[in-house]
Amino acid sequence: MERLIEDIYRTQSRRVLATLIRLLGDFDRAEEALHDAFAAAARAWPRDGVPANPFGWLVSAGRFRAIDHIRRRSRFDMSVKDIEESLYGSFDETEIGDVELIEDDMLRLIFTCCHPAIPADSQMAMALREICGLTTEEIAHAFLVPAPTVAQRIVRAKNKIRSAKIPYEVPARDELPERLDRVLHVIYLVFNEGYSASSGDEIVRADLTSEAIRLARLLAGLLPHPDVSGLLALLLLQDSRRAARRRPGGGLILLANQDRSLWDHEKVREGLGRLDGAMRNGEVGIYTLQAAIAAEHARAEAPEKTDWRRIVGYYDLLLSAHSSPIAELNRAVAVAMVEGPEKGLQLVDAILQAGELENYHLAHSARADFLRRLGRKEAAIAAYEAALRLCQQAPEQAFLRNRISELSGAAER
Repeated sequence: MERLIEDIYRTQSRRVLATLIRLLGDFDRAEEALHDAFAAAARAWPRDGVPANPFGWLVSAGRFRAIDHIRRRSRFDMSVKDIEESLYGSFDETEIGDVELIEDDMLRLIFTCCHPAIPADSQMAMALREICGLTTEEIAHAFLVPAPTVAQRIVRAKNKIRSAKIPYEVPARDELPERLDRVLHVIYLVFNEGYSASSGDEIVRADLTSEAIRLARLLAGLLPHPDVSGLLALLLLQDSRRAARRRPGGGLILLANQDRSLWDHEKVREGLGRLDGAMRNGEVGIYTLQAAIAAEHARAEAPEKTDWRRIVGYYDLLLSAHSSPIAELNRAVAVAMVEGPEKGLQLVDAILQAGELENYHLAHSARADFLRRLGRKEAAIAAYEAALRLCQQAPEQAFLRNRISELSGAAER
C-alpha cells in the first residue's frame, strides 16, 4: 500500500495541487492541503481500501482539511468566516469529475507561474517547483545556481501573485501570444526533467513527459501557432525513443546503441507531421529547429545513416537565433561526428573554459568520450570522474562508473 500511495503521489500530486489551488485560492494553503490529504490517505487507505477515484478523494480531503486548519488557527471572527464561506461556496462536487476542468487546472497553473508581472527567473523556478514537484536543490542543480537563490525566487513569485492578486486562469485568447514564449519554455522544462531526470533512480519520469505532451496538445488547441506545433513535434520525437533508452535492469542505453525497432513509430509519424506543419507556417522558431534535429535521428534507419552535417547546420541556425551553452555543447558533439573527436574536444574545452557549463556533468562526460575515442585513457578517466562527481542520476552514475572501470582495466593492460 505504501508503494501504491507513493506511485499516486508521483503521478497525480501535481494535478491534485493544481485543482486545490483553484479551489482554495492560495498556493501555500493548497500545498499544505496536498500534504495533509496524502497523510490522510496513508492512514485511511490501508484500512478502508483505495477509493475508486483517488484523485477526487485527495482533492476533497485536502480541501476539507484546509478549512479545519483555518478554524483551528484563527479566532472565529468575520474575516475567517468569509474565508471559510468562500472555500465552501466555490466548490461543487461535480467539479472533481469534470475532466475538462481538471485538465485546464494544469494550464491555469502554468499561465499563473508565467504571468508577466513575475520576474522570468522566478517564473521558471516556481514552475518547476509547482508543476514538476522538484525540490529546491534539484532546481538549483538544473539552473546551476545556489539553492538559497532558488528558494528566494519561489518566495518572491508567490508574494507577487498574492500582492498583485494575479488571477488563477488561462488568459483570454488575445492575451495568449504575449505569454506564449514563457509558457512554451515551462512545458519544455517539464519535458526535459521527465526525459532525463536531474536526480534519482530512473532515467525517465514518464509522468512528466506524458504531462508535458498533454499540455502541449491542450495549448495547440487553444492557440494554433507554429512554435506550439514545433514544440509538440520535438516532444513527440524525443519521447518516441523512451522505451529504447533503458536496459531491463534500468541501465542507460546511448542513442547509437538503441534498438530502433523499440521506438514508438506512431509518435515518430505524428512528430514528423507536426514538424512539417510548423516548417510551412511562418518563421521557424527554436523548438522547430530542435525538432528538425530530432527528426534527422528519427529518419535514420541506423546510426551510421544519420545526416550529421545537416544536424550541424540546424545547430548553427539554432545558435544564431538563440545563443545557449547547452546548444553549443550539443553542436560540438555533432561536429565531432563529422570532423572527428579532436575537433569536438577543442570545442568542448572552449565551452568549459568559458565557465557556464563548468558544473554541468554532461559537458565533462562529452569531453571524456572524445578523449576515450582519441585513446587518451588517463585524461578520459579524469574527465569521467569529474562528470561522476557532478551527476545526481543513478543510471548515469552507473554508466560513468562502467566507463571508468573499462578504461582503468585497459590502462592496466
